[in-house]
Amino acid sequence: MTKGNPMIYLFSDAGRPALRNFLDDSTLFAFDLDGTLAPIVADPARIVIPKEIWEQLIYLNRIAPVAIITGRARADAQKHLGFKPRFLLGNHGAEGLPGREKQEEEFCRYCREWLDQLEELIPRASESGIVVEDKGKTISLHYRCASDRDAAVERIIEVIGKLNPVPRRVPGKYVENIVPNDAPHKGEALLQIMGHTGCSKALFVGDDATDEDVFGLEDDHVLGVRVGCETSSLADYCLADQKEIAGLLSSIICLYDRSLQDKTESLFL
Repeated sequence: MTKGNPMIYLFSDAGRPALRNFLDDSTLFAFDLDGTLAPIVADPARIVIPKEIWEQLIYLNRIAPVAIITGRARADAQKHLGFKPRFLLGNHGAEGLPGREKQEEEFCRYCREWLDQLEELIPRASESGIVVEDKGKTISLHYRCASDRDAAVERIIEVIGKLNPVPRRVPGKYVENIVPNDAPHKGEALLQIMGHTGCSKALFVGDDATDEDVFGLEDDHVLGVRVGCETSSLADYCLADQKEIAGLLSSIICLYDRSLQDKTESLFL
């Protein structure tokens, strides 16, 4: 599909066959966490994965390679998942890739330097509703609770431009993320996991601007599904809202089980 075309609703007459024809035993299944597996809540520390989604994820994780690629730090994400996926990548793909441990140490050093600079550049951030979150390898500047969100984000963007070394700015929902320039983004991280597992294809589901790094990949072997059909996106397909994740997982499991069964039966023909 050519990027830039309108998204197709995944559970439409055009979307269902596309999903069915894409999935097989060479597919990696990757998901964002907040807004995708778990509904967005005002306090990010209180997210909960609905029981039906959680049970289906655990089952899918048993029969297929599953990756969670989230903006949260890995340790934080693990607390909310309640199970261990084959891959858990945190900090927008900057944390958890096999063989990247030395590079991650550099990311931590950058963040320590930025935190010191932020204390001088935004000395009373909380008074204007800006919350600085240290996630180890990246930093998030939240402004959801700011009384004037427009003013808050303008100030944050101005401050980010003054940081040294200059970071990559990754916008999110009422948050600006500060990421090391040489850190892999979610799209690069997904491709590296595919190479590591030997999976020739990947289905990725996300809901945020940070997930556009996956949706924008010019790769027919990656099928992107965005949560929310009203937002402009480079994703090929979309779901109406987060509540449809349970139905998507149910469809994936059914199609994947059928693919494995067909392959097994073909061995005896």
